[in-house]
Amino acid sequence: MNLTPKDMLAKLVSFNTESQRSNLDLIHWCRDYLASHGVESTIVPSPDGIKANLYATIGPKVAGGVVLSGHTDVVPVAGQDWTSDPWTLTERDGKLYGRGACDMKGFDAIALALVPEMLKAPLKRPVHIALSYDEEVGCFGARVMIDAMVKAGLQPSSVIVGEPSMMQVVTGHKGGTRMKTTVRGHAVHSSRVDIGVPAVMIAGQLIAWHTQVMDENKARTQSNSFEPPYTTLHVGVVQGGTAVNITAEHCSFSHEVRAIPGESGDTYVERYRARIAELEAGMKAIAPESGITLEITSFTPPLGPEKEGEAESLSRRLTGDNGSHVVAYGTEGGLFQAAGWSTVVCGPGDIAQAHQPDEFITVAQLEAGAKFVRGVIAELSR
Repeated sequence: MNLTPKDMLAKLVSFNTESQRSNLDLIHWCRDYLASHGVESTIVPSPDGIKANLYATIGPKVAGGVVLSGHTDVVPVAGQDWTSDPWTLTERDGKLYGRGACDMKGFDAIALALVPEMLKAPLKRPVHIALSYDEEVGCFGARVMIDAMVKAGLQPSSVIVGEPSMMQVVTGHKGGTRMKTTVRGHAVHSSRVDIGVPAVMIAGQLIAWHTQVMDENKARTQSNSFEPPYTTLHVGVVQGGTAVNITAEHCSFSHEVRAIPGESGDTYVERYRARIAELEAGMKAIAPESGITLEITSFTPPLGPEKEGEAESLSRRLTGDNGSHVVAYGTEGGLFQAAGWSTVVCGPGDIAQAHQPDEFITVAQLEAGAKFVRGVIAELSR
């Protein structure tokens, strides 16, 4: 079965792989597709078996290959106003609409569609295709997949993470630490707040800490290529309280730190834990059963520029892009780089389309991405 990148994209888009759903149907289809071309793939399941990663090697099993990395999950469409069915690829005016068309099944489709060309090429070094689950909710799949690839002895010289970058070579992005804080208070009538432990108000102090620290970062920042050029802190969801005249017994909120390369999310977590300890001491003096729990829900390391990085050198040769590009959002690139593999982000499509209703990738960008991957094949055949 030979498919063009556009036909392959239509197939991949037809699988509803929203992050809250299983991606197994898509992964099993990819396995069978690769098998139909005589390519063996390795499936790396999630701990609960509901989802899976897949990686496969085309070409000789030697060091020095290139990983083409993409994720298979997409963000939800609920509440979005789509002009056409998000699970049916629809072409209008040179644009291909569908959930994940840009972020990032477009790159996945190119890598898979060009497998027959990889097989025909006189590859001296291999192409590794790596497809992950749950990138959108914390890069959980890539962690176990990369571990499996390392244990299998893969030694690529470059990793190309095909997130939409308009085929620009991105050498840096911020890291992300996501957390959940739960405050356990002591409920009393609000007229005697002095003998209660108001969980919502204490949570408010912790939330204000995020703003204070981010303001400090902004004030001391030095010019760099990021937008904004400093580490950001953000609280996105808050839940708590039962009535206006009861000191809240419970409050929880979800929050994050997005650290620029050179700064560590761990440093901010340590500072935050110190602030928690200060507040907790006063809480327990009133009600020993009260307290604050911090849960780290995910951590994705930053991607930093490499000195004489092979992935950057390769991508610049193939794209002709010699500009300096970094992005504020996170990718799986930091995880590959942390494994010791030279990594850049470079893929078709505009990140502005990601997560949007009527998400699309242009036909021109899909073709540009295919040209790039064909260039990778040619490089590995020399």
